[in-house]
Amino acid sequence: MSGIDPNMKHLWRHLPWVRRNRSRDASIKATADESTSLWVQSLHRLCKDPLAMIGLATLILLIMIAVFAPFLAPYDPDAIDISQRLQWPSEDHLLGTDKFGRDVLSRMIFGARLSLLMPAIIVVNSLAIGTTVGLLSGFKGGLVDSLLMRVVDIKSSFPGLLLTLAIIGMLGPGLFNAVIAMSISGWTGYARIIRGMTLSLREMEFVEAARTLGGSDGYILIKHILPNVISPVVLLATLNMAGAILSLAGLGFLGLGAQPPTAEWGAMLSDSQGLIFYAPYLMFIPGVAIMITVLAINLLGDGLRDAMDPKSGGMAEAMRG
Repeated sequence: MSGIDPNMKHLWRHLPWVRRNRSRDASIKATADESTSLWVQSLHRLCKDPLAMIGLATLILLIMIAVFAPFLAPYDPDAIDISQRLQWPSEDHLLGTDKFGRDVLSRMIFGARLSLLMPAIIVVNSLAIGTTVGLLSGFKGGLVDSLLMRVVDIKSSFPGLLLTLAIIGMLGPGLFNAVIAMSISGWTGYARIIRGMTLSLREMEFVEAARTLGGSDGYILIKHILPNVISPVVLLATLNMAGAILSLAGLGFLGLGAQPPTAEWGAMLSDSQGLIFYAPYLMFIPGVAIMITVLAINLLGDGLRDAMDPKSGGMAEAMRG
């Protein structure tokens, strides 16, 4: 370009298609900057919510307990000592022992691993399926949209719990099968939300600009559409995490989830149901742990909702506008 006349350079910059391309580039960059700014603003609002911070701190504490379980547990969670069976909380066993003489505190600490990890896997699996279906349905439209939405309608016609029980009935009881069943049963909500937002976003200027510049469908979906639909989905996933914990614990209580001698809070409730009058602490302790975990997640979820609430001028308002 060094040999080109400066006047030609000046004319080149003002050609119509050059100006349009620069305008589209600026539009895409401005959209990305605005999305980042909105995330930062929402994070600041979240940090100012004391209840949300209590929920977050509680979750971090539970996660740390689960991660460092081998170092925190005073006993082997599966070690059986019949001579110590059904001991009430004492100095040697801070939370007592179960009907096999296993230390309840150790089993609670190790049980936090499965009781937190498995619901998280369920939510991630459901989110991945729902996001894929919603993005494809909303972006492609036409026949693809019709076919995928009919699948969603058929799936939604079955109650989630009954579908989960039916799948477990076919696969057999067990923690892994319960995770598969719940993952299959819980993705339609994500698909509907993401489809609706994608339908509105695909006609916006920054998407048209990216398409005009030669961006492929996959690039546009991942680079431009997905970042703009993820915030309400993150909120929904956070709230669904609490439901997944309760559902998985319920399946464990019914004997359809984790199987003995696996240390999992729902399974521990199931093991102790015949001892409620003789050793009530065996049901009280895992029940309280589940309650605290679900409460912490709900507090964090409410904080996220308030941070992204349209009335507070948050991310959801800007996205809708």
